[in-house]
Amino acid sequence: MDVYVLIYRKKTIGKIATCLELRSAALQSTQSQEEFKLEDLKKLEPILKNILTYNKEFPFDVQPVPLRRILAPGEEENLEFEEDEEEGGAGAGSPDAFPARVPGTLLPRLPSEPGMTLLTIRIEKIGLKDAGQCIDPYITVSVKDLNGIDLTPVQDTPVASRKEDTYVHFNVDIELQKHVEKLTKGAAIFFEFKHYKPKKRFTSTKCFAFMEMDEIKPGPIVIELYKKPTDFKRKKLQLLTKKPLYLHLHQTLHKE
Repeated sequence: MDVYVLIYRKKTIGKIATCLELRSAALQSTQSQEEFKLEDLKKLEPILKNILTYNKEFPFDVQPVPLRRILAPGEEENLEFEEDEEEGGAGAGSPDAFPARVPGTLLPRLPSEPGMTLLTIRIEKIGLKDAGQCIDPYITVSVKDLNGIDLTPVQDTPVASRKEDTYVHFNVDIELQKHVEKLTKGAAIFFEFKHYKPKKRFTSTKCFAFMEMDEIKPGPIVIELYKKPTDFKRKKLQLLTKKPLYLHLHQTLHKE
């Protein structure tokens, strides 16, 4: 079989998967307006019935699932400029131009040391007014000093376990990759909420939250959400919303 036929078929299947995700997000949304309606989904029926011979233009302008692009914090601001460059480049639309990255890079707990404290943070849920519309949401956790420099390896949670009303649920444990006593003064733990945008063809940061060292205490804690781009230096913070929506965490300290 012609290699170009195989590539085209693979892209078509990837686009169908994206449309199914859009429909799933629309069904879970509590808002009245659905971005991807049942009528839209029905347009995929002739493609599915003739997947081996279908060679017409795909009815929706979406990016195949395997070709998702994930942007670094703040990179969204330069997206239009970068897309112009990519459209003129030879590699536009190739796997190199849209590198795949699968969330879920959690690390195990460090070995205990006498007199030293380890921290486990359970990410329970995050409150968002459009929680049901978020596709493949996950949270990137990092520990930064006052200059925004990483103090520990960055970790990504798996994709959220479920979405319900105005909450995205994770229920996953993050093991801090440094003993609490060894963190520098002024350090903070950042939580960046990310989700996939099929229409814009990339995964971006929707909002972020952070926890400072004086907030490290055993038990539950809720922290405020801020607008992107992520401000690791904490100098220009803007609340995401005035509504009582927060990131819900639970901390456990381990000390020998």
